[in-house]
Amino acid sequence: MQASILIVEEEEKFNKLLPGIIRSAGYPALTAHTAKAALKILRDEIVYVVIIHTDLPDSSGIDLISDIKDIHSYIEVISLADHPTVQDGIRSIRNGAFDYIPEDDRSEQIAPIVTKAYAKADMQYHLAHKSDIDFKHILGNSPSIVQAKQLALKVAPTDTNVLLLGETGTGKEVFAQAIHNSSNRKPKPFLAINCSSFSEELLESELFGHVSGAFTGSNKDKKGMFEAADGGTLFLDEIGEMKLKLQAKLLRVLENGTFNKVGDERLTRVNTRIIAATNRDLKSEAEKNMFRWDLYYRLAVFTIQLPPLRGRRDDIKLLANYFITEYSYRYKKEIDNIDPNFLNLLTQYPWKGNIRELKNVISRVIILANNKTLTADLLPPEFFEKADIDMNQILNLSQIESQAIRRALMQSKGNKSIAARLLGIGLSTLYRKIEEYQVKGY
Repeated sequence: MQASILIVEEEEKFNKLLPGIIRSAGYPALTAHTAKAALKILRDEIVYVVIIHTDLPDSSGIDLISDIKDIHSYIEVISLADHPTVQDGIRSIRNGAFDYIPEDDRSEQIAPIVTKAYAKADMQYHLAHKSDIDFKHILGNSPSIVQAKQLALKVAPTDTNVLLLGETGTGKEVFAQAIHNSSNRKPKPFLAINCSSFSEELLESELFGHVSGAFTGSNKDKKGMFEAADGGTLFLDEIGEMKLKLQAKLLRVLENGTFNKVGDERLTRVNTRIIAATNRDLKSEAEKNMFRWDLYYRLAVFTIQLPPLRGRRDDIKLLANYFITEYSYRYKKEIDNIDPNFLNLLTQYPWKGNIRELKNVISRVIILANNKTLTADLLPPEFFEKADIDMNQILNLSQIESQAIRRALMQSKGNKSIAARLLGIGLSTLYRKIEEYQVKGY
């Protein structure tokens, strides 16, 4: 069952407009007119994103953000305001909102923002519901991934800090979760934060917490992630994006386990293991004075390099089959057969987004599939542009024709008249073949 988007608005006209936008973007939409009704829905339904107005009849939408996060921390909240102010924007983000946008901008901005928020919530949801993730869940038999798993298995039982290196999408967070679950810290929390998602001020509050009155709008104490993960593990993704001032505060925690909450003179002591990750060259950053050498040495006590997917092509079919099974179950599709050319295209593709990109492509393919066989024409147009296709491997005439149509449509930017001329066929013939081969996306 696909998770929903909840829209919390008092005005009925917007409760009709926004659901239409959300459903057009491919997501189920639920609505509520009050904070009380919204909270009941969140307890009864699986919701990934809440779009909430700052003014509700029975509550402040900004204050409600914290209540939503208390129910399910993985839910992402988008805050809408009739009369946006800097102060309300800061309060919304500090309370945990994913974004804060003006009411008038909703129609243009909401769909792409929802897509990003939904993807983040989906990741957090599955991490929260897969506390059993271990190294058996990290698939692959190529030497590079086997070596990475062996190193992680050795360091997992210790309290040593770990630095995971690798491109975006190579599975660094899954590795971090597996390390945590293979340690004696498993009964305690595993929390994750992306350091590039917050400003310096907000990241400090997220990591270390604050006390009531520390800044405008902070009307209660907030526990930071270091304190919330006490006894467990904190995963700091994109650590290379952290500003130098905050790096100094992080270094202190790594050295003696203490820190000051924002606005608090008292020390807070924690026992939290750090697993950090980056796609940057931190040594090079340190040489340019963009990253502290002393922090680098503290983090890099034990480093593990995760290979890009293009460096382990023998594992692509294994991973693809795993995601096909997962998304077939999630979307209630029966897939009995996979065309060989479909898998050939997957193995030839450069995968700049690595495993994350592969997962997203398979999700899209399963949604588009109308029968029990996955064929090459279900893949996005870029596969036929970037993949090194050996046309001699394509034995089925219909596949040759459907791929030629896709290429022509891609080259003509969707203009079917131009595409027909490129193919040397009539426009009516092109329309017939688009329908016959179920060419999507144009």
